[in-house]
Amino acid sequence: MQRITESELVRDVRAVLARVKREGEIIVEGEDHLPVAVITAPHRSGRPITEILREARERRSSVLLDEGFGEEMNRIIAEHSKPWRPPSWE
Repeated sequence: MQRITESELVRDVRAVLARVKREGEIIVEGEDHLPVAVITAPHRSGRPITEILREARERRSSVLLDEGFGEEMNRIIAEHSKPWRPPSWE
């Protein structure tokens, strides 16, 4: 687990997020050196579609992706996606 200060986070958010992506978790410490936040990468199940398609291509799979494949995938993703509903603070 890596630790950074609030000022490091503010100075370069993109670099911190890249570290989270690589390392999985970053602890942000306040001025008193106590943790104020933990930034973690989301847990993803399954394999990315790009990896599956690359593997199929390498195996010379007989699967044929027709012209509507991309549109069909977008429809399936949209049907199974849930909108983000943040908690109400009021």
